[in-house]
Amino acid sequence: MPKVSAVIIPYASYLRVYEPLAAFPEPERGHWARYARRAERPSYQDELRRSLADLLPTPPVPVPVHESGDAFVVEVEGVVCVCPWRTRLRGWQALGELAEEFPAPVLDALLPPLVRRQATQDYERWLSRNPDARPWIRTSTWQVPLNWFVLVSDEEREYAKGAGEPDGDGPVLRYRTPMVQARRRVARALKTLKDTIEEGPLIDGLLDVGRWLEEFHPRSLVELDYGGLVHVLPAGELEGDHSAADVAEGIEALRTGDGVAAGEAYGRLVERWRSVRDRQSAN
Repeated sequence: MPKVSAVIIPYASYLRVYEPLAAFPEPERGHWARYARRAERPSYQDELRRSLADLLPTPPVPVPVHESGDAFVVEVEGVVCVCPWRTRLRGWQALGELAEEFPAPVLDALLPPLVRRQATQDYERWLSRNPDARPWIRTSTWQVPLNWFVLVSDEEREYAKGAGEPDGDGPVLRYRTPMVQARRRVARALKTLKDTIEEGPLIDGLLDVGRWLEEFHPRSLVELDYGGLVHVLPAGELEGDHSAADVAEGIEALRTGDGVAAGEAYGRLVERWRSVRDRQSAN
């Protein structure tokens, strides 16, 4: 498959849901069944390159004109599961979050107000016709949200130093877990957190991701992928990164009333991810 660009866009992590073909109505199910049989399919980096290419024209194209017909595909115990890109929907949602990340003058330089306004109006019209739409992929820049680690366990951690995409040889760090396990962990963690601490961002984030998971087929696969963050973390730190274990340890410590151990686990997480986020503003 020809590449849109040779540029790799780093510094984002991803939470993906792969649903079995049975979860999709026809004719979409047939489309994904045929798609999964293709000999060649786009890689993770291909999705990013295409997004970058849309920002190069003048004026830029912040949201694709047409929805993507591509997906990521995995086979789980003989069952084909797909994670549709839904690039257009995710583009609209990301556009709505930009105001929280950039000052107005910077945002206006990146995406003129007229372009943003038109995209917002297009999204509102589309959403009125598709009120139940939701993405299969969530993205976070310069961090992995701590509530994502609740969904997985350290035993599910997959780390490869030099095995990456077919068009690269970078490291990979990801977790994959069955949907039923992810939902169970969310429920247990929420009970512990609500019993032991005041309401806060961790609980709010976990409630949000828990509601999102409920939208999918129970035989789905959940994937937490460090994505481009593997290019930010030095190899030694990446290899020693067991954030899911730290989150699980902290929650278990809270459940048993061990505040000291909970504080130590939380301290490790804060220090690790602060060092990553601080690089966002570095020269």
